[in-house]
Amino acid sequence: MADAKVIPFDDDRSRNGAPQRSVRRRTGSGRRRPVAESAREIAVGSVPGQPGGDRVVPKEATGRGGAAADGQPQRGPGPGGRDAGWDQRIAGGLAFLRRRLTGDYDVDEFGYDGELTDQVLMSLLRPLYAKYFRVEVKGIGNIPAEGGALVVANHSGTLPLDGLMMQVAVHDNHPAGRHLRLLAADLVFVLPVINELARKAGHTLACTEDAERLLRRGEVVGVMPEGFKGVGKPFSDRYKLQRFGRGGFVSTALRAGVPIVPCSIVGAEEIYPMIGNAKTLARLLGFPYFPITPTFPWLGPLGAVPLPTKWTIQFGEPIPTDGYPQEAAEDPMLMFNLTDQVREQIQHTLYKLLVQRRSVFF
Repeated sequence: MADAKVIPFDDDRSRNGAPQRSVRRRTGSGRRRPVAESAREIAVGSVPGQPGGDRVVPKEATGRGGAAADGQPQRGPGPGGRDAGWDQRIAGGLAFLRRRLTGDYDVDEFGYDGELTDQVLMSLLRPLYAKYFRVEVKGIGNIPAEGGALVVANHSGTLPLDGLMMQVAVHDNHPAGRHLRLLAADLVFVLPVINELARKAGHTLACTEDAERLLRRGEVVGVMPEGFKGVGKPFSDRYKLQRFGRGGFVSTALRAGVPIVPCSIVGAEEIYPMIGNAKTLARLLGFPYFPITPTFPWLGPLGAVPLPTKWTIQFGEPIPTDGYPQEAAEDPMLMFNLTDQVREQIQHTLYKLLVQRRSVFF
């Protein structure tokens, strides 16, 4: 494996020097379906051949498990008023498979597949989010209902599960159903399988050009400025924020004129308590670090199972940037002050959440 490296987020170089993305725009024999359209049409009101015809029910009209917007379960027209929830799920699943097989779906220029993310990837992550880590979300309303926003969070946990849990938190809890597009280090995009899944889930390379394009399109973008310094720090430094770089994320937010939303995550630090780092082995494998925990590598694959800690994710008050002139993005003193403001707000919230926490696991 090639040596891992972190592309500085404030690097303004062009994409020509970065790994090329694979943009897939597959179409089948039918018409091309926009991502938004195919993602919304996930519930079928009636099964072909039954009274009522083939009716597509928008996503907003139903809740999870086939419930209607008014909270009442939908009843099918079959004998005895049989619940049509399972019929809808089966029909929706078959329609999803048909679109996958025929190529009747679309992805954006970054490789984001909205339908696959909504129906498959989020479903795989949700049990880990809701049942295992039992994530509690606070301040989700601080992410704007529309337009671009840059979510800046602390990074920890040895493996970057915190970014994925933050993505599920926004996806499942925001009133406007917004999606979080994470910026990741180039190591993610050289790993087989992980590379393709990251693209499908909407993540992209942590470079200024990609971040600014997403923000100007009105996307919610997530960044963790600590990078490998945060996710790979020893357990003794838990909940102590590392350096935030040179303020590249602030410069990007200023150019796009979007608010910065600080985010504090408690619980990720303890899933893999890192008590050592095998640096020589890490260099041989091309990793930024090779963690040693109380269970890994001593217990083999079993040691890779994270501890079931209780998580809290809190989104803080947004810091507006649209009031600054365009040339403010080139002012190093302003970038330093805003970077320090974001960092202090995250750190202060971390301390407050730690004081309120009853236990690491409950």
